[in-house]
Amino acid sequence: MKCPFCNKLDDKVIDSRTAREGEVIRRRRECLSCKRRFTTYERIEENLPMVVKKDNRREVFDRAKIMAGLKKACEKRPVSSAALDTAVDRIEKRIQDIGEAEVAGRVVGEVVMQELHRLDQVAYVRFASVYREFKDIDQFMDTIRSLAQERKG
Repeated sequence: MKCPFCNKLDDKVIDSRTAREGEVIRRRRECLSCKRRFTTYERIEENLPMVVKKDNRREVFDRAKIMAGLKKACEKRPVSSAALDTAVDRIEKRIQDIGEAEVAGRVVGEVVMQELHRLDQVAYVRFASVYREFKDIDQFMDTIRSLAQERKG
């Protein structure tokens, strides 16, 4: 493993623990060159589907891209990094559970919106306004009214 401080490849594992209900292994490492410590996470490489975009391009499902979208939507909101990690885990699992080799980008977007709805309603509206490409204030207000109705009901 390459040291993030000195870029040398020699290190030793100091401690290993399971994390996220056994789905991830957290390893504490020490660089043998600079003696600094760092943490790595290992997870099973899973076969994730290709995402079919609106223009029919295909991309590999990208966990980092999902996380970036969630972080942007949750910017300056009271949502912890741990909550975002958990949300990405759930999104990834739901996409994988579809069991198809390809999944439409809109399906991924809807799953992301469902997770944001659970996580933070302001972040949900932010994401929805970009994802659904609101054309005017009426579409924006309809989404907010819908959220308000859910809270009352």
